[in-house]
Amino acid sequence: MNGIEWLRPAALFGSLLYALIGVVVFWVCFIIVDKLTPYDLWAEIVEKQNKALAMVVAAMCLGISIIVAAAIH
Repeated sequence: MNGIEWLRPAALFGSLLYALIGVVVFWVCFIIVDKLTPYDLWAEIVEKQNKALAMVVAAMCLGISIIVAAAIH
């Protein structure tokens, strides 16, 4: 029974709810960072192919994801 403990409806619903909350918090943080920067991050990365900015944004995304995961766990 211990191997399928996560299949219980309460555990499955809780996991899905926390995952949804984590994604929402992540996107809100990304939007805040995007608004705080003096230029449009998405346009700068996609249209102008700014690889250095893409690496900084990727590091920021990983940092926010780790914080959200630690807070949920």
